[in-house]
Amino acid sequence: MPDSRIKDEDKYEALRDKGYSKEKSARIANTPDSGKKGGKAKDYEDRTKKDLYDEAKKVGIEGRSKMSKKELIHALRNN
Repeated sequence: MPDSRIKDEDKYEALRDKGYSKEKSARIANTPDSGKKGGKAKDYEDRTKKDLYDEAKKVGIEGRSKMSKKELIHALRNN
């Protein structure tokens, strides 16, 4: 029996078949852009060392001033 509060019944039913709860299935099925790729940030490799340094500073990575670009990327990914 269709529920008028569910916007995408097919997605809802598929999620229920996978074992998701009714509530979680409804939340996902009612989100218009669910399943789409997230943020638009550039890859770390495409950023400048200064950009990476600034990001590392923002998240509080210690020793960033002595790090190479490769080390900054590693630290940001593993923070």
